[in-house]
Amino acid sequence: MKVLISAVVVALAAVSVACAGDKDSRKIQDLVNSYESALNASDVDKALELYSEVPTFMPQHAPAQIGRDAVKQAYQAVFASIDLNIEFTIHELEVLGDTAWARTSSAGKTTILANKAVIEEGNNELFIFKKEQGHWKIYQYLFATNQPRQ
Repeated sequence: MKVLISAVVVALAAVSVACAGDKDSRKIQDLVNSYESALNASDVDKALELYSEVPTFMPQHAPAQIGRDAVKQAYQAVFASIDLNIEFTIHELEVLGDTAWARTSSAGKTTILANKAVIEEGNNELFIFKKEQGHWKIYQYLFATNQPRQ
C-alpha cells in the first residue's frame, strides 16, 4: 500500500511539473510573439520591455550590447535604418526551472530606409530567457543570417 501511495504521489508531482512547464512554454511563446510585434512596429520601448534587467543583445556583425542602455541604443540604431516585416518560428523550446532557451528562425522582408530597397530577410536565433519577478524575459538574444546578402 505504501508503495502504491508513493507511486501516486510521484506521478502527481510529475504531472504538476509537466503542466507548469507547458504553462511556461506558452508564456515564452507569447513573449516571442510580442517581440516579433515590437520589431515589426519598430517599437524600441516595447522591445526593451521584453528584456531582462541586465540583458545581452548580440546582433550579427556587431559587438554584444550588454545592459539596458546599450540594448536600447542598439534598437534605436536598428529602427533608424531598417523597417522589418518578419515572422518567427520556434523550432525548439526548453524550460529548465527559471531559465529557458529557444531556437528560432525568422523570415520576411526588410526595408532599408535610406534607399527604400526591400530585401528578403532570414535569420537563425537563439534566445535565453530568465524568469524575473514571476515574468519571463529575454535575457540573451543572438541572431545570424541564414540568407547572406548577394
